[in-house]
Amino acid sequence: MTYDLPCMSYMAMYLISVHIVNSNSRSSVGANHWRLNVEEGKVLKADDDLLFGNNHEVDDDAMFRIITNQRIEDGQWLVDSQTECTINDRSMLTAEQESPKNDQNKKATTGKDSVTKGNKKLLTCGKPANFTQYDHLRGITQRGEHPHIPEPEVAIMFRKKGAKASSDVDMTELESRLKKLKKQTPRTPSTYSQIGNFWRIKGNTQLSIECFRKALAISPNSPDVLLYLARILFNLQFLDDAIFLTRRSLAMQPENENSWHQHFTLGEILKAYGHYQEASLHFQQALRLNPGFQRAEAHLRDMEGTPNPSMTQYTLFIILFLIMGVVFGVITSMEANYEETTEGKPQRHFNRAMAMRSMKLGINPRLIRMRKMNGV
Repeated sequence: MTYDLPCMSYMAMYLISVHIVNSNSRSSVGANHWRLNVEEGKVLKADDDLLFGNNHEVDDDAMFRIITNQRIEDGQWLVDSQTECTINDRSMLTAEQESPKNDQNKKATTGKDSVTKGNKKLLTCGKPANFTQYDHLRGITQRGEHPHIPEPEVAIMFRKKGAKASSDVDMTELESRLKKLKKQTPRTPSTYSQIGNFWRIKGNTQLSIECFRKALAISPNSPDVLLYLARILFNLQFLDDAIFLTRRSLAMQPENENSWHQHFTLGEILKAYGHYQEASLHFQQALRLNPGFQRAEAHLRDMEGTPNPSMTQYTLFIILFLIMGVVFGVITSMEANYEETTEGKPQRHFNRAMAMRSMKLGINPRLIRMRKMNGV
C-alpha cells in the first residue's frame, strides 16, 4: 500500500490545479465584475454573455471609462474629456429629454459646457466646481436631493429697462441671450450667476446651486452670489445656512452700495425663526434704504398684529413675580398677627408650694385663685 501514496499526492495536486484554472477561466469572471447601470442608477453584477459574448455593451460602460481613462494633472484626479462620463449631465435633463427613443442619439462631453441633444444644447455651467468654502453647509451638501421650487419673481432682474412692471420675460429669448453671453464671457462669476438665476426661475435648484458654486469658486466673497444662494436655501427651509450666507453677504457688501436686499432677506429669515423684534429692525432698515418697498411694509404690518413671544414670556414672568410677592405678604402678616395675639394674653404661672399647702388644708385651689383675682 505504501507504493500508492505518491500517486495519490500527484492526483491531489492535479485536482487542485484544475480547480484553480477553472476558477480563473472566463466562465467565472462575470461573477467577479460589476458595471454601472445609468438608467437605474445602480451598480449591478455583469453577466457572462455581456462581458465575453457578442454583446459589446461593456465597452460603453461609464464606470469602466472612468477607471481606465483617469489621469492626474496638478495633483487632481481627472478623466479624459473624450471619454468622460456624463452622469451628472444626464440627471440635469428633463423627463422629455430622457425618453428611451432618444437614448442612442445622446452625445455629451464635459469638455464643452453644455449637453447636446440633436441640435439643441441645454444651458448649463459645465462641470461642477470641485470645492468651495461653503460646501460644509447642509443645504449645499444635500443639493442633489432638493425638490424643484420655481421662483418666478427672480425674472424681474432680467426685465429690460423701460419695460412695464407687469410685462413678462420671454424665457426662450432669455435662454438664447444667456447662451450668447456664455460664448462671449465664459468662466466668469457674472455669467455663472446669471445662468443660476435663470434656473431659479425654472425651478431647477440643483443646476442653480451648481452655477452659484462655480461663481463662488472664482469669487468666494461675492455679495450678490452669496445672497442668491441664501435665497434658494431659505426657500428650502435651511434657515441656519440661509442666515449665515446672508450675514456674510451683508459683511462683504461695499459701503458705497445699497444693502437693502440683504436687510430684507435677513428680516424674512428672522421672522420665520420667530425673532420678530430683530426682524422688524431689518425691515425698517430696508425701508430706510429703499423707501416705499411694499413687501417690507407688509411684513411690518403683519408682525404688528402678531404677539411677540419674548414679550409674552416677560409678561408671564412679571405675573408670577407679583403672585409670589402677594403670597409672601399674606404669610408675613399672618405671622405678625399671631405673635401679637400671644403677647396680649396674661401668662399664668403654676405655684407648686401654694398648691401643696391648699391640698393639706383641704382648700380648693380654685377658690384661692378666685380670691386673688377679686382682691380679697
